[in-house]
Amino acid sequence: MAKVHVQMTVNGDKVEGLVEPRTLLIHFIREQLNLTGAHIGCDTSHCGACTVDLDGRSVKSCTRFAIQANGGSVTTVEGMANADGTLHALQEGFRMMHGLQCGFCTPGMIMRAHRLLQENPAPTEAEIRFGIAGNLCRCTGYQNIVKAIQYAAAKINGTPFTEAAE
Repeated sequence: MAKVHVQMTVNGDKVEGLVEPRTLLIHFIREQLNLTGAHIGCDTSHCGACTVDLDGRSVKSCTRFAIQANGGSVTTVEGMANADGTLHALQEGFRMMHGLQCGFCTPGMIMRAHRLLQENPAPTEAEIRFGIAGNLCRCTGYQNIVKAIQYAAAKINGTPFTEAAE
């Protein structure tokens, strides 16, 4: 199969490569760019472990071809840290609120939560749960993931974080 040249911006850097037209975006990111934060969980778009931000939208990169991102802008979990190397508020929230256990779903959860907070800077618990519904965690009951996102929203908005009574 003839390879196609693709160019895109990934985490702020211009990248390019040769891919077969059937190459999935997740495989381009992991295998050609060596960015292994996004995980391959199900190859069916059900789990969300492969979630990245593509041109301002959360996408499951296991269901997008690399050529569909040609000319676009992709952010992976590796691109979330601040320019000075400090953690993004979401990364800090997941650490501080124990929003992970095995960590397999965490990159996809962080990327989905990032887009959720871009769309709704102060979501309610119900809005967070609805917003991350396409990302599965097999280890937790989601309580600490929700707290992590609430923590990040408060930090981004400059408001105090207070844990809601359960």
